[in-house]
Amino acid sequence: MALGVSPRVVALGGGHGLSSSLRALRLMSDQLTAVVTVADDGGSSGRLREELDVLPPGDLRMALAALCDDSEWGRTWSDMLQHRFRSAGSLDNHAMGNLLIVTLWQQLGDTVQGLDWVGRLLGARGRVLPMASVPLVVEADVRCGADAELQHVVGQSRVAKTEGRIEQLRLVPAAPPACPESVDAIRAADWVVLGPGSWFSSVLVHLLVPDLARALYETSARICVTLNLAPERGETQDLTATDHLEALARHAPGLRVDAVLADPSAVEDIAELEDAAAQMGARVLMRQVRRGDGSPLHDPLRLAAAFRDVFEGVYGDVPGA
Repeated sequence: MALGVSPRVVALGGGHGLSSSLRALRLMSDQLTAVVTVADDGGSSGRLREELDVLPPGDLRMALAALCDDSEWGRTWSDMLQHRFRSAGSLDNHAMGNLLIVTLWQQLGDTVQGLDWVGRLLGARGRVLPMASVPLVVEADVRCGADAELQHVVGQSRVAKTEGRIEQLRLVPAAPPACPESVDAIRAADWVVLGPGSWFSSVLVHLLVPDLARALYETSARICVTLNLAPERGETQDLTATDHLEALARHAPGLRVDAVLADPSAVEDIAELEDAAAQMGARVLMRQVRRGDGSPLHDPLRLAAAFRDVFEGVYGDVPGA
């Protein structure tokens, strides 16, 4: 990457975690691509998926909304995408953006082209792509106690809420076709950002799509893993920061990682995390990226500054940052 040239960045994930990354990354790169999970089976997305046999649009919608800028135009369209109808009829709880996306898919007959048209309408500062070309079902083997038998949990919404420890993830179909444009973006990237987000149901599922995983193993891009600010009730409620990295290593053995970005308030044992990162080839960058009000939400400006440090190779602690 030449000096002064905006890095080509691909962010993988879904839901609120990916939105946090995109709000930060859009501030520092004009060559940004979001690769989004397509396994949602709940709410408006699940209803549209079942009724119309389409990719669930919800996580794609949230990524597009996050890429709207802070101008009046961007805020207006972002709010429009996120608007949910409230009624006593069949429109209740449908997100306007979901309906817009699915309408374009039906009009154009092309998923990627439809998303690109929505991005153009919004003036989105980046591109949004699905991780796979077909809707996916997430399955997990879950152990609810040290001596308990494994339970089989089916569906992203159920996996996200499970209170046991997830030992293994699977997708149905088992080897889904990756979105070709997503594979191309990863191979052409300078940096790939994995996380934050629902660790199993939104982040690690990308590694179960064979062509996408192959691209991650073979790309010349450097990889940054961004850890969550707090455990999520359900799938990661008892996991430490180190546990998150170990789950990644278990689902992607041998994956080369260059940097692990974490907030000091969310790390129980820094030395332990550094050891786990080193086993994946990575160094840890500790930065305060939480909002100043103490909520478990990322501050876009702080996170953008942390990403810039990662991309420019600045590692180590900054006390009180």
